[in-house]
Amino acid sequence: MTATMPVPLDSLLAALGPEVVSVHPGTLEAHRHDWTNDPGAGVPIAVVKARTVLDVQQAVRWAAAAGVPIVPRGTGTGLSGGAQAVDGCLVISLAAMTKIEIDPATRTAIVEPGAINADIKRASAAHGLWYPPDPSSFEMCSIGGNLATNAGGLCCVKYGVTSDYVLGMDVVLADGTLIELGGHRIKDTAGFSLTKLFVGSEGLLGITTRAILRLLPAQPPAATFVASFPDVRSAAEAVVAIGGICRPSMLELMDNYSINAVEDLIRMGLDREAGALLIGQSDAPGPARTLEIEQMQQACDRAGAKECVVTDDPEEGQMFLHARRNAFQALEPRGTLLFEDVGVPIPLLPELCTGIEAIAARWETEIAVVAHAGDGNTHPLIVHDGSDPDSVRRARGAFDDVMALALSLGGTITGEHGVGRLKKAALPAQLGPDVMALTRRIKDALDPQGILNPGAML
Repeated sequence: MTATMPVPLDSLLAALGPEVVSVHPGTLEAHRHDWTNDPGAGVPIAVVKARTVLDVQQAVRWAAAAGVPIVPRGTGTGLSGGAQAVDGCLVISLAAMTKIEIDPATRTAIVEPGAINADIKRASAAHGLWYPPDPSSFEMCSIGGNLATNAGGLCCVKYGVTSDYVLGMDVVLADGTLIELGGHRIKDTAGFSLTKLFVGSEGLLGITTRAILRLLPAQPPAATFVASFPDVRSAAEAVVAIGGICRPSMLELMDNYSINAVEDLIRMGLDREAGALLIGQSDAPGPARTLEIEQMQQACDRAGAKECVVTDDPEEGQMFLHARRNAFQALEPRGTLLFEDVGVPIPLLPELCTGIEAIAARWETEIAVVAHAGDGNTHPLIVHDGSDPDSVRRARGAFDDVMALALSLGGTITGEHGVGRLKKAALPAQLGPDVMALTRRIKDALDPQGILNPGAML
């Protein structure tokens, strides 16, 4: 593809300068894709590398006046195509807006959208505080993207997702107006809960330029268990049992395919013969931690675990979490990946897992499964040959069937990655016509020109 220039950029360049506005072909190419690497991504006419909220406002006002679509983005680690460019758009990158301020008195972090999740955690830890949401890409994903998709992560089974920690937001609307929502208050029920509306809106309603995040006291030390199972179903049945007796601070699943991919990548001695691994943690205080670990271990034994290892050593525990976090990267050398993000009510997790195995067999394609199992959120990763049309056809068929399976079990097409452009065709099946119509009315009210992230979600 080649970039087109439907409108002159002179006024935008005059307002922001060439150090902010780039039309360099290499820059345009670098901002076309997110991690979905969709070959159908469009080419922007320019990239605005915003440094301040004023940069964002001026860029949005220019685009609104010119009728140019806008695609906001952070570091581009999204897995649903939500930050993928469309032809002729203006990409507004928030990656350079990285300020972080910690207010220990109110236990809040005031952050710009380009701040990296891990940097917020480190800045909080320096004050004895903790920001819980932790996507697997936490070392590289930006908080703006986390807000856009309402990201979760490994500890969300106990501590919740991004929206549970957002106390306030500054948002630039589609006409360039800056609105300030919420504040440092823990409780605030004045007016509509507009922060909840914007979190998870995937850039369709406005562009976040600042967020006020609630922090917790530093996480207590955790004990870790790793259980190996003969198959994924028995591991999923253990998850259901654990959910009925205690509240782990983490409960993750890896199937045999993902275990072997990780072992090929980092050689850490994982059981290559295991049908599945469960990695669980308890950070309960004192003796309660030991009790919770024992309860989880017993539930795994009853579900048919072949082996269960327990450790109080933080470094050893982190080693197992490192294996789980590296699953996506470990699978990349095996082929082109289609990223799923389906979730179901926890009691139906075994049916989802076995159903995914049947879909893989039916479409003769490989599907690796990793999961935030404790809250029923799975990430089936469809591995295929992107250069082979028949392999792509089978992968897309499996992709659609996995989403249909989740919906048939009362589940969702996305637990934390967002709908983006990858899953928008399935959204009406989940929401239904009335909720879809209401969603469009909200979109039309806040973005009557339809310039904000067109083609995503709707």
